[in-house]
Amino acid sequence: MSRPDDGRRRFPGISSRAYEHPADRSALVALRKLTGFDTVFKALSGMVPERSLRLLFLSDSVRVDERQFAHLHEMLLDACAILDLDRVPPLYVSQDPKPNAMCIGLDQPVIVLTTGLVELLDDEHEMRAVIGHEVGHALSGHAVYRTLLLFLTNLAVRVAWIPLGNVAIMAIVTALREWFRKSELSADRAGLLVGQDPEASMRGLMKLAGGNHLHQMNVDAFLEQAREYESGGDLRDSVLKILNVLPRTHPFAAVRAAELHDWARTRDYQRLMDGHYPRRDEDGDASVSDSVRESAGHYARTVRTSKDPLMRLVNDVAGGASDLGGKLRDFATGRRPGGETPPDQ
Repeated sequence: MSRPDDGRRRFPGISSRAYEHPADRSALVALRKLTGFDTVFKALSGMVPERSLRLLFLSDSVRVDERQFAHLHEMLLDACAILDLDRVPPLYVSQDPKPNAMCIGLDQPVIVLTTGLVELLDDEHEMRAVIGHEVGHALSGHAVYRTLLLFLTNLAVRVAWIPLGNVAIMAIVTALREWFRKSELSADRAGLLVGQDPEASMRGLMKLAGGNHLHQMNVDAFLEQAREYESGGDLRDSVLKILNVLPRTHPFAAVRAAELHDWARTRDYQRLMDGHYPRRDEDGDASVSDSVRESAGHYARTVRTSKDPLMRLVNDVAGGASDLGGKLRDFATGRRPGGETPPDQ
């Protein structure tokens, strides 16, 4: 297997727990508790046409190896070496002008990059972070649930004419999408561990938002934009944010950039880069309750420190704020704090 020769650190035996976002783990716990999920999961595990997917990619995509897209092949081996993934996932390039990548499969993960993404990320360091992102999905075992989401989404379209059947499926699809979005934050971290170049990770996310026009964009301005999105507006804007993100499988690019930027500045990231991280052979001894407490603590801190109006309201509810009724009334009437009514947009 290819070994990085440019001074980047390798992480022998690293557990996915080292980089998984707490929201990823808590969303997965919530998903597994969803009524009927276990039954659907067991049933669909035997129905998902994984062999058909493999044949489809073999027949209608380009399999990456030493002879085809050799530079991507080297990056794949490089990413697997850094994250110590023994079983290298097959990698395909599929014709699609929309920039996208995915890691799917039940028994064996398969990574697919679209031609739109390959052409957009023409910088080696940006592409390395993306391939590391997908290898992180493979190491975390995300591919199974991502495959089920694709299958269920297609199934929901087919049974849309059956009211109750569609409602049941869409409940699970919605929960899967919520987890899917959180899993992207974990995989972004894995991509940074592989590339070990925060600026390249930021550039890649900026290109997903604004195309291949880096000379027209600025990382600091992009992060300021993300902060404005996270903290700006009133309660109505908070509700609109939720409605906007519900049908999406990925978080917004600016939000992902801000999340990754913040994580790269934490002590946890620095300790990881110094070689202090949980190992895979310790996963069996990891406490589920500790993981749940960590996730709960993360959400509590998020609510407590968030500048988002809805999060502040949740914090006020938890604290028994005396002016809660007034805040709800302001939300219903569209008034700003202090009684001022915003101008019509």
